[in-house]
Amino acid sequence: MSEKPAQPRHPESIRLNSSQPGKAPPRKLALRPYARAVGQVLKVSFKASPGAVIMKVAGSLISATLPLVTTYFAALTTTALAAGYAGDSDAGPRAILYVIITAALGLFWGAFSSVDRYIQQLMSFKVGAIVGDMMYQRFLALEFWRYDDKETVDLYDRAKRFSDSYARVLDRIAAIFTQFVSVVLAIGALLLVSWWIAVIVLVAIVPSVYLQFKLSREQIAHWNTQVDSRRQRRMIEQNLLRPQHIAEMRLYGIVGYLMDLRSRLRDADERRRLDFQKRYIPKQLAADSLQYGAEVVSLIWVVGQIIARAQPVGQFLYVQQIVSRALSTANSLVSSLSSIDEDLANLKDYELFMALPVPSGKEKPLPASPNTVELRDIRFSYTGSDIEVIKGISMTIRAGQHIAIVGENGAGKSTLIRILAGLYRPDSGQVLLDGVDLTTIDVTSWHRHLAVLSQEFLKYEFATAAENIYLGDVDQPRDDDRIRRAASDAEAMEFINKLPNGLENHVSNWMEDPRGRKGSGLSGGQWQRLAMARNFYRDASFMVMDEPTSAIDALAEHRIFTRLFADRSSTIIAISHRLATIEKADIVYMLEDGRIAEQGTHKELVALRGRYFRMFESQLSVDETSQNSP
Repeated sequence: MSEKPAQPRHPESIRLNSSQPGKAPPRKLALRPYARAVGQVLKVSFKASPGAVIMKVAGSLISATLPLVTTYFAALTTTALAAGYAGDSDAGPRAILYVIITAALGLFWGAFSSVDRYIQQLMSFKVGAIVGDMMYQRFLALEFWRYDDKETVDLYDRAKRFSDSYARVLDRIAAIFTQFVSVVLAIGALLLVSWWIAVIVLVAIVPSVYLQFKLSREQIAHWNTQVDSRRQRRMIEQNLLRPQHIAEMRLYGIVGYLMDLRSRLRDADERRRLDFQKRYIPKQLAADSLQYGAEVVSLIWVVGQIIARAQPVGQFLYVQQIVSRALSTANSLVSSLSSIDEDLANLKDYELFMALPVPSGKEKPLPASPNTVELRDIRFSYTGSDIEVIKGISMTIRAGQHIAIVGENGAGKSTLIRILAGLYRPDSGQVLLDGVDLTTIDVTSWHRHLAVLSQEFLKYEFATAAENIYLGDVDQPRDDDRIRRAASDAEAMEFINKLPNGLENHVSNWMEDPRGRKGSGLSGGQWQRLAMARNFYRDASFMVMDEPTSAIDALAEHRIFTRLFADRSSTIIAISHRLATIEKADIVYMLEDGRIAEQGTHKELVALRGRYFRMFESQLSVDETSQNSP
């Protein structure tokens, strides 16, 4: 027997990136990683839609340039009007021409904006769809053990937050580009009027921008310190607004308590935010005063120049508009940089997640349903734990056999099934299919021969009753006769026939068909029968049932399993605490603390009067108990 190492217990790619559980600390990017992150976003965006990226760049340049050009012609119009008022006969036609040019520029901008909005929405959709699909594909292709690993799930949550905002990040990058170009062009436009006015505005921008940037960074840091309380409040609000939860909350009388808790969390968060804003008022006023001072100095200078006839009248409008635009755009640039900072920092989480290894896909497929499945000295511990859940279990299951696995909760039954299905790799030991190690086989080809119904089965509430059953085998065209047979075998047809539309009825009262007829809510037992029908529809050669009838009445369960165990075309592996389910099995394995404590037929184990007997003594008939009494 060869031992094969299990998945890594402390994956470095995750550990290096983790901090507090479920929460990434606020991070800031240096210039080089910042530029690389921007480049990465643009690369993916260009791959998604190169034409839209080019259009976005063009739109950014036009957005930055057009207001300055419009201001320039507005200033010329004012100058021409003043000249016309002073008696210049040629000034009137010039003013009319400038008005027409200004109107044409406005019309062009309006038309361009309409097209640009459509293109931006199209691009946001394409980029968001590509990045979202990549996230889903990676998540669904991970090794199964990672779904139980908290650090992987935490990394996924952070990466998904970035992927969900990917299109928004692109919009912000475009906004930053537009704002930067606008500031540069505005300073350049002022240089054409007076170099020292341009210097004054630039000097006013730098300290103001620094203060604004610092304030914005501290606002983000403050926001991040309140993430937990804000999440707690959001969860409370979600529970309060879910009709499914109202009954329990009102029965326990906790609605008022939760409302008060929500209010306390909200008020505390708001008080902290307001106190923070209050402390920054003096700094904000200093930054604003510097900017307004620069604007006043610029306007006083241009007024003096106009009075001295050194500058035309329209220059006042030109300088006032350009200075105002330079200062306001600089502030917007700071805000955009700060808002995108955390998103770009989260790009590292996205890249780490997308770099997580997935199965190579080079394993050979299983040619046919195996005749023998052997578990050989299986040992297993969950990721991050040194406690062995499975401790050297060996068993052989032959095609057509009916196996029952029993034991107290926590004995390792469900874990053993997941190992058998290839969802988990054992720390040591082997799962052999006709003598071939499962680790060398494409696990999806093994899954095609498995039908697994667990305690935590899925409820496909978006689907009809028939669709819920058909989801057991979507690789084949839908077969309504098979659906009815599967539903009958699961004793589900009785309640399905009572639905207004039968099999085509939605099974959640949150859904309705195109004709406006609402679905029907099912009981727990009805949902379980529907899930069992889905399992039967799969028609797999190996059927695994983990507590499959916990919500089904005993008589229905007895009829279902009588039919199941009478059929030798499928290998059945059942986990159950109900004696009626397991007493028909060919062999029963009694698990205790991760080991096989006893094995044999039901009668043999009852006769043994050991752990199995003690576990099911209350369910044994009087005859069985008396026959085996000492």
